[in-house]
Amino acid sequence: MKRFLFAILFLAAPLAAQKTAITNVRLFDGTRVIPHATVVIDGARIVAAGAKVAVPAGATVVDGSGKTLLPGLIDSHTHVFPGILERALRFGVTTEMDMFTSPRTLGPLRAEQAKGPVTSRADIYSAGILATVAGGHGSEYFPIPTFKTGDDPQAFIDARIAEGSDYIKLIVETGEAYGMKRLPTLSKSDLTLLIAAAHKRGKLAVVHISTLSAARDAIDAGADALVHIFADKPPDADFGAFVAAHHAFVVPTLTVNESTTGVASGASLITDAHLAAYLNSDEMDNLKASFPFRTGAGAKMENAFEAVRQLKRAGVPILAGTDAPNPGTSHGASMHRELELLVKAGLTPAEALAAATSVPAKQFKLDDRGRIAPGLRADLLLVDGDPTTNILASRNIVTIWRNGAALDRKPESKKEAPAVAVVPAIGDGMLSNFDSGDMKPAFGSGWEISTDSIMGGTSTAAMDIVDGGANGTAKALHIHADTKPGSMYPWAGAMLMLGATPMQPVDVSSKGGLSFFAKGDTDLRVMLFAASAGRIPRLTTVHAGAGWTEIALPWSAFSVDGKDVQAFLICGPAQGAVDFVVDEVRLK
Repeated sequence: MKRFLFAILFLAAPLAAQKTAITNVRLFDGTRVIPHATVVIDGARIVAAGAKVAVPAGATVVDGSGKTLLPGLIDSHTHVFPGILERALRFGVTTEMDMFTSPRTLGPLRAEQAKGPVTSRADIYSAGILATVAGGHGSEYFPIPTFKTGDDPQAFIDARIAEGSDYIKLIVETGEAYGMKRLPTLSKSDLTLLIAAAHKRGKLAVVHISTLSAARDAIDAGADALVHIFADKPPDADFGAFVAAHHAFVVPTLTVNESTTGVASGASLITDAHLAAYLNSDEMDNLKASFPFRTGAGAKMENAFEAVRQLKRAGVPILAGTDAPNPGTSHGASMHRELELLVKAGLTPAEALAAATSVPAKQFKLDDRGRIAPGLRADLLLVDGDPTTNILASRNIVTIWRNGAALDRKPESKKEAPAVAVVPAIGDGMLSNFDSGDMKPAFGSGWEISTDSIMGGTSTAAMDIVDGGANGTAKALHIHADTKPGSMYPWAGAMLMLGATPMQPVDVSSKGGLSFFAKGDTDLRVMLFAASAGRIPRLTTVHAGAGWTEIALPWSAFSVDGKDVQAFLICGPAQGAVDFVVDEVRLK
């Protein structure tokens, strides 16, 4: 299962750093274009850059004729889990500004960066654990501390800083812009107190929003930045000037905005010859996915574009960020789509490139990167053509240098995508009733234990057949799940893959959904994988009573249509050890 679920391939390795001169190259130094320049790197640093730079004796010379040299790209909104920073580097992203990850993930990465120049992956700076309320957005992934009115805001912020947060991210999100049931969220008064507490410790306070009203509240409360732009309605006539007057910056994340409108924002990347060869199958699946567009959702891309245009006119710093790995995105590759959308929103290609280099370096106070100048890190991206006039040229990557080391960037080995299998007629749809005393289903690859150990987590699970099934039947499946915090997505439970081969998509749309009986007096999480949903499973939470409880979940509960289901998991709650029993698992 490890090779299918959240698979990460590490096929790029750095070559040894040496003194190198890149000559005859068009140079975008992060702020301006020099038509004919030479850049010299020595070890991990840039030692010279400009139109009249001499080539040092003994240097390896790279002819940059017809090419453009850029600073390594900075993605200003991502979510990092183990192995993903290697993937980002393959597409020229040399630094990621993470907006929510677990201290367990962050700690080893920070320790590695502290030891010296890292050459095999992008650097990470992180918000660590975000600030939200119980049941609010951000609390659904794994157990985290939450804030409630009356708590000490300084103590809450100090705890995040102690965990390693480089800046503080706060959540103002009700879900209503996306047609969701209203979520609890931070009040404006609590938001103001938390921002003030962050500022007292010298930390930036950045805010997740999805509506115009939330954006105005966040800026009015003292936020240093919005890390999304809204799309629920057109901006007020003075919105750009309002943000500028408060000296805030904005990370629009247009890529994920597009995905929330039901459009797979990354689909075009898969057909781009300059990128497709370097994408693995998981990334391709996720780029083809989007968020479900719900009835009542008011998000429109034109609203987001108009907001960005206003911000540009007002002189507000705009930063490029993708919100990878949400549906429709992937680390690294989606930065090139974000640049394209920023240009579509009104930035010039050079301004879009600055939004991914010098502007984030300035706003996040990363003084050693984001530009090409003597003394800075040799994080460089050489591309064929001129992305300062045609932004799509950023995708035509020739060489990536990370801390002076040239990346050995090899194409992915492509496997033929599994064909969608059509399920034969199976009567009442029964998959497993366990009465035979084994775990063999009516079809599919069989039941198996699945945990977050493949993501570096420590959760465990076990299963066995026990006497006493639902509705007086003989047997049932007993599952012990011990879900432990620490992983970005903690889980432990039992998985059934529906295809004849692991993770093969299966058309089960002739049935309306999934049902099963369960008991255990506990909450259970049901995760469903579908090819159209990308590599992140769709999740819903149910409750198993002390006695047998029938649980029926239509495909719509997972925002899928049943035409390409790969697998589902029945898991314990997000934290803690539980025992529960399931029986009569069927398509219904």
